[in-house]
Amino acid sequence: MNAEIIAVGSEILLGQIVNTNAQFVAKRLTNMGINLYHQSVVGDNPQRLTIAIKEAAERSDLVILLGGLGPTVDDLTKQTAAKFLNEKLIIDQAALAKIEQSFAETQRKMTENNRLQALYIAGSVALPNETGFAVGDFYRNSNGSDFLLLPGPPSELKPMFVHQAQPLLEQTYFSQQKLASRVMRFFGIGESLLAAKLTDLIEQQTNPTLATYAKENEVTLRLTANAASESTAQAKLDQLEKIIQQRVGEFCYGYGDDNSLPQVVVNLLKEKNLTVTAAESLTAGKFQATLADVPGVSEVFPGGFVTYSNHAKSQLLKIPAEKIQKAGAVSSLTAAAMAKQAQQILNTDIGISFTGVAGPDELEGQPAGTVWIGLALKDRPTQTKLFHFSKTRPYIRERTVLSGLDWIRRELLK
Repeated sequence: MNAEIIAVGSEILLGQIVNTNAQFVAKRLTNMGINLYHQSVVGDNPQRLTIAIKEAAERSDLVILLGGLGPTVDDLTKQTAAKFLNEKLIIDQAALAKIEQSFAETQRKMTENNRLQALYIAGSVALPNETGFAVGDFYRNSNGSDFLLLPGPPSELKPMFVHQAQPLLEQTYFSQQKLASRVMRFFGIGESLLAAKLTDLIEQQTNPTLATYAKENEVTLRLTANAASESTAQAKLDQLEKIIQQRVGEFCYGYGDDNSLPQVVVNLLKEKNLTVTAAESLTAGKFQATLADVPGVSEVFPGGFVTYSNHAKSQLLKIPAEKIQKAGAVSSLTAAAMAKQAQQILNTDIGISFTGVAGPDELEGQPAGTVWIGLALKDRPTQTKLFHFSKTRPYIRERTVLSGLDWIRRELLK
């Protein structure tokens, strides 16, 4: 099942507003197991819109038009689509009554063009608008592509899609099937390498399907299967995930659209009844702030240290100044001392440290992106790791924090 999105509106085409509608609908379609191979934006021009509709109908099973259902002269989506389908536009009486009632209640005169919002394509299912007036359409086409028309304002489009369109799509295309979807989240491996390790699975996919999605500092993998029953669909996902875990499981930190590496680490600490503290130099408290974004973190995180300067490292962490001066702030020895001292001073189970060069300039003769992370666990030797990150100063600091979280996660799972 292949779908295509056409966003209609000169304000989107010219960059005056961001096309959040397409992002929302695309994500929903993906969750439903509907493939999306094309998106386009067309201005308020019926000739160009007709061309876009014709091209979309030739390559997609479902064409979704976003916007252009309002009462103004440039709202021509349903008129253009109806002409392409050789269908008439008819009045949805319930929608018209809602419009008339609103004008009566506000004591405003209703002009004729407001009736346009109550029109829908003959032969289609009219989709009620909970938060506005323009009705949507779902048109089943026995001779070609199906059409779904949705209003432009996000406050109208989102409830219409969730409450009206999505149930119709599921009933129409998956009535005899149960759909199951699973999101796997990865850190420490790029999208290109992940895809390379799963090339055969991606190229040969039928049911279940899988697709990679690059996000900021991580990659997600969505698995989707359909079957006669929910249990059978889940079994298909289990079988596919087993193969994926064998190949790249070390990088998989969790599941779900709304999950994150900090959440996973905090939950693991809670499960194991362990506490953590941190001593931060280049990250300047970012690790601790990231932990604090997770509700309930106070159970596992009593506090920590921000020791940006060498003086602060000596004063707050009680590390001899000559020791730091001899080894350098950006060193394995300093990272180890910071982690161990933080862990001992606050008597936590885990102490982690971050010291390095965030950039853009060098420090102690070392280039930007040079980072040492130290990890001190109770009754175990302190460990350190050297990282080399690139890109911008904010990226280096963010990547440093996430790398520390991932190191803790891996240790907790041992």
